[in-house]
Amino acid sequence: MRVYRFWKPYGVLTKFTDAEQRPTLADYIHVAGIYAAGRLDLDSEGLLLLTDSGSLLHRLTDPRFEHPRTYWAQVERVPDAAALDRLRAGVDLSEGGRLWRTRPAQVDLLDAPPDLPEREPPIRTRKNVPTAWLQLTIREGRNRQVRRMTAAVGHPTLRLVRWSIGAITLAGLAPGMLLPLTPDEIAALQRSLS
Repeated sequence: MRVYRFWKPYGVLTKFTDAEQRPTLADYIHVAGIYAAGRLDLDSEGLLLLTDSGSLLHRLTDPRFEHPRTYWAQVERVPDAAALDRLRAGVDLSEGGRLWRTRPAQVDLLDAPPDLPEREPPIRTRKNVPTAWLQLTIREGRNRQVRRMTAAVGHPTLRLVRWSIGAITLAGLAPGMLLPLTPDEIAALQRSLS
């Protein structure tokens, strides 16, 4: 079994081909026979796992396994305790005309921005609107969920970076960089999905 971790840059599609000739994983990854376990939106960055194992792909993408994913979200304005508590308790969102509540999330307001490279292009800023960084850990992964959650409590996400999937993190990677997981990392990932 081969498993890789990749820092998907902003503006890159989580697929290997695109009829519109937009940047894809193929512009960065030149390893045959591996597939992305899940996705990140075009305007999101961060950790993506790729593997040649169909069973691992299934376990990483099936919501029944509820594996934790941690994100760093730069949001407009500084959320107060009430907004953070709403995120922690679960937020009502609509999808396909139906309301659903997100599962409870672990949410922390970071004291300082995480150590990240500048994004290209930079986020839009407004001089009179401060920003803050949140660390959110969720166990589900609906379409644009973190962005929709922060917007629902009045703090739209400006930049979103997935820091970790289970125990696997971006540590040691730079945007566009691909590294294989060690056997110990693969074993830890499999244990976390049990």
